[in-house]
Amino acid sequence: MNSTLFNGIKPSSVIVIFTDLIAIFCTYFLCNYLLSHYLSPYADIDQKNQWLQTIVFAITISIFILSVGLYNVKLRETFTGIVIRIFACVIFSYLIDKLVYWVINANQPHLYAEYFSAIAFIALVFTRYLLSKTSYQKLGEKNVLVLGAGERAKIIEQYMRRKTDRIGLNFVGFVEMLGDSPDGIKFEKKLDLDEPLETFAIKNHIREIVVACDERRNVLPNESLAACKRLGITITNIVDFFEHETGQVAVTQVYPSWIIYGPSHYYSHLHKALDWTFNTLISLAIFSIVWPFMLVAIIAIKLEDGLTAPVLYSQIRVGLDGKLFSIYKFRSMSIDAEKDGAKWAQTQDPRVTKVGHVLRKYRIDELPQLFNVIRGDMGFVGPRPERPQFTKEFELDIPYYNQRYSVRPGLTGWAQLKYPYGSSKQDAIEKLKYDLYYIKYRGFLFDLLILLRTTEVILFGKGR
Repeated sequence: MNSTLFNGIKPSSVIVIFTDLIAIFCTYFLCNYLLSHYLSPYADIDQKNQWLQTIVFAITISIFILSVGLYNVKLRETFTGIVIRIFACVIFSYLIDKLVYWVINANQPHLYAEYFSAIAFIALVFTRYLLSKTSYQKLGEKNVLVLGAGERAKIIEQYMRRKTDRIGLNFVGFVEMLGDSPDGIKFEKKLDLDEPLETFAIKNHIREIVVACDERRNVLPNESLAACKRLGITITNIVDFFEHETGQVAVTQVYPSWIIYGPSHYYSHLHKALDWTFNTLISLAIFSIVWPFMLVAIIAIKLEDGLTAPVLYSQIRVGLDGKLFSIYKFRSMSIDAEKDGAKWAQTQDPRVTKVGHVLRKYRIDELPQLFNVIRGDMGFVGPRPERPQFTKEFELDIPYYNQRYSVRPGLTGWAQLKYPYGSSKQDAIEKLKYDLYYIKYRGFLFDLLILLRTTEVILFGKGR
């Protein structure tokens, strides 16, 4: 699996992980001190049990912090939002900690877990606050030089314009090259080198050169690029650079060779059988947990629309290899929502019922798709399946759109985590960039990361 999957794990992310662990283990010593001297001075504290508490808490809270995106240095969130996420992580870690102690039947001093969780929350918020007052995000920052200032280079200006998009990167400048489109970058620093490329790179401590010129033939300084490579400077084309920094594919910039020489998506019958078994077992396990929410959803729909109102809604979607199948959802729109034909769902869609707004926000409307997973129509992770009324148009107008059919569609996906909502052809293009990235790098660990990060979508009602 390519390391670009974990493009959020940068040196600054390592600092955050390290400070979180320090905060948790400092909590252990502080909590024991308070218990033994003030809160429960006569309690018989079993150090072995308390170390178990710390280790379980450290592991579980690290997983939860990862799942809500707090180890992603490019997370766009206010400090208040970060505090809320930490609080949710602490609550879940506390519950798992209590469950572990109940299962192993181990003793704890009275209220030890409660004290530990409260102190850990304060410590984690405090360390995050201290980090926010430092320039830790500049740790490991590299100087980048871009060869090109035309159409291909402009995608950096368009899609990496925010500060958070450029964490770890310092763009020294964009070198104007022969053949570059005049309708290129507008706001970035343009350079006209008057010295050999390798000399400029050494003087400016360049660590990566991105080739983004519109015309390559007889334009690129190949000898200078080779010299830079011998000096240990990374040479990257714009498509690969854009992929590993943004987690998406520049659809308008890739050539057919990207598909032809990319990874194969053919799987043996054994692999497909194991994949179905794994997804089915997970579906049954999840159903055993979420069935009360499904029951509440059914009752709520009936109360709002009447006892005779349908609870489930099915649509034809396009799946693996372009085959059609019926997808199932809890009905979140009015019964006659599509009496005039298929329409895009909007962010504030007037057709959505009051109950439907809640079901959609927390993804409860998607739970009946567990049946689609068991039936083999879908997996847990993959591109979201689209309606054939729209895909016919997309296949004609959007390059490489039919590549989505090379993998099984999913309940959740990389595009659902990275792009908030899709209600137009332009949104379909933007989501395709993430879907193609997932298709290229898909694997067990990537799927696991997406499943963990889906927790953020469910808890905080983000994405679709």
